[in-house]
Amino acid sequence: MLILPAIDLRGGRCVRLEQGDFKKEKVFDEDPVAVARRFEAEGAEWLHVVDLDGAREGEPRNLEAIGAIMRAVKISVEVGGGIRTTQAVEEMLDTGAQRVVVGTRAVREPEWLREVAEQFPGRIALGLDAREGLVAVEGWGKQTDRSAARTLKRFQDLTLAAIVYTDIARDGMMSGPNVEATAALVKAGPFPVIASGGVTTVEDIRRLKEAGAAGAIIGRALYEGKLTLKAALEAAAT
Repeated sequence: MLILPAIDLRGGRCVRLEQGDFKKEKVFDEDPVAVARRFEAEGAEWLHVVDLDGAREGEPRNLEAIGAIMRAVKISVEVGGGIRTTQAVEEMLDTGAQRVVVGTRAVREPEWLREVAEQFPGRIALGLDAREGLVAVEGWGKQTDRSAARTLKRFQDLTLAAIVYTDIARDGMMSGPNVEATAALVKAGPFPVIASGGVTTVEDIRRLKEAGAAGAIIGRALYEGKLTLKAALEAAAT
């Protein structure tokens, strides 16, 4: 099971939001490159980088910081946030991303997801972010009428790298992950499922692993010292 420390970027800084609310932002570090290097030094094999400005505005906005992170570390990086064109996907991969997370356009235009999945096999992850069980898009600002599991069933035959599932209500709240919804997605499709939102304790990681999750994204708990990366990695490995 993978542990992916999260680096959420807004205005070039490393921040965390509560439940995706831009009014509830906390800046943790002015230098995301230093954060990335620290996570690498502590044993991370992957980083999960999100362009929050891009997610809200519909196109990447923190390209300088993202590029700097990728140049600074040797570990794998997945990037999401506002990536809604084939050109943007290609630019992120060319910059050094191991995989790209797409959400809003992929949910709204399944044929586009099919196209990029075929063009970049094994390099595209589908981001499914849910509030009260329904998928939300456009930086979590708009809600659809489809559940994550129902959405996933449309893409069973694609060569996706992973599903990145986020429970919005738990994101940044350190209240524990939605293990049940994660398990449902594991059963709903053939793809590895990476859980995000609320992961705070070693027990959270163990429960997600038992549910079949292939990975867990951890943000605020690491930044506030509620969980060490070493402890998280050890829990994922046992």
